[in-house]
Amino acid sequence: MAEVNGLAGDRALLGRTSTAERVSDILRSRIAAGFFPPGTRLSEDSIGGALGVSRNTLREAFRLLTHERLLEHQLNRGVFVRVLTDEDVLDIYRTRSLVECAVVRGLGEPPYAVDGLAAAVTEGRRAARAGDWKGVSTANIDFHRELVALAGSARTDELMRSVFAELRLAFHVMGDPRRLHEPYIARNRQILEALQEGRRDDAETLLAEYLDDSRRRLVDAYGRRGADGGRSGRDHG
Repeated sequence: MAEVNGLAGDRALLGRTSTAERVSDILRSRIAAGFFPPGTRLSEDSIGGALGVSRNTLREAFRLLTHERLLEHQLNRGVFVRVLTDEDVLDIYRTRSLVECAVVRGLGEPPYAVDGLAAAVTEGRRAARAGDWKGVSTANIDFHRELVALAGSARTDELMRSVFAELRLAFHVMGDPRRLHEPYIARNRQILEALQEGRRDDAETLLAEYLDDSRRRLVDAYGRRGADGGRSGRDHG
């Protein structure tokens, strides 16, 4: 498959210190980008061969990503990219609301270091003008990752890295990415402007409303898509 063949280009990222953690970083990035859609069975032979890593190293990487809820092992069938349930999506948004709003609430006195947020807003608008809705989705995730980074907490960054990667599993099964992501381009900018102007409380209110609306829209769309809760059985190998 083309997606697996493309992994060979990532082999250089492993260098001489190939580890399960670095393999998992590569696979997490590929899953987040949609190269391995939800429901895809991951072939140890094909992926291990493309990356040039041992079966044991790859299995450990699979174990790490299973712990992050990006993969799941099915007895006698293999390892699959997870298909999220409606409850998964709700729980992701509960976590986002708890963490992201707390980050904004906990900001000190302005000015705030919002260059990363501004860059994500600019990239989202550029991608929208180009009709690149996958790019808009990526810019939107980057905006929220930069927002979390304002806390200056490596632990929080690590937690939310997994949450955002899991969220994208839901995005990848949606049929209309423009409808899903376009409304939030302007809302990201509103949050950015509030923080640029030192209006922390307004930014938190805007963010809370944003996340509540996003949760409702995604859960509604996710429920209407008619997911069977099963796996596509696609085998990338």
